[in-house]
Amino acid sequence: MSDTRPDHSRDTQWPRFEVFQQSREGAPFHNVGSVHAPDEEMALQNARDVFVRRPKTVRLWVVPARQIFTRTGEEVEDDPAWREEMVAEDVPPKQYHVFRKTSQRRSMNFVVHAGEVEAATPVQALEKAIERYGDETVYVWWIVPAAAVVASDEEEAESMFSPAHNKDFRMPTAYRTRTMMREVMQRGEAQQEQGQREKEQNEGVRNE
Repeated sequence: MSDTRPDHSRDTQWPRFEVFQQSREGAPFHNVGSVHAPDEEMALQNARDVFVRRPKTVRLWVVPARQIFTRTGEEVEDDPAWREEMVAEDVPPKQYHVFRKTSQRRSMNFVVHAGEVEAATPVQALEKAIERYGDETVYVWWIVPAAAVVASDEEEAESMFSPAHNKDFRMPTAYRTRTMMREVMQRGEAQQEQGQREKEQNEGVRNE
């Protein structure tokens, strides 16, 4: 996925779901990455396995990536054509979650939940989001239909998240992978040198 908008043209297997994580009660949901899965239930399980290690998690959302309407701050400012949308008067309003990226700092969180709006279409939802939540510089907007959100079951939160909290978190440096690979390579080189010496000795005996 690009930094601004999911690219689905190269998806050849399972659909991709964006993952949103809530670290504690009352905290905003953060987008922490994506998973591929055949359906919503498996997407939640994959999200739990991949992302529920650090920090602590109390809820997860997964949303089909194709359902998310996105625009960068530059697109909003430089290309007003995105606003040109004809909507029938009888289209009922829907609820949309608004996510935005307000910092360029590197972080495991891409966009953060800012609030909700009601609108007939994602484009109208973004217009309302800009009015309501555009009080600071926004680099990326994500508009997520509330109906597309698949949330973890609150009644199963303990069984879903607690096992991961009991697992020790280790930095990559805690694993001896490089040391073990170096030992394997050294043993291989030693065996190769030994084989070469034996070959030279056997050739010397035949020449005598």
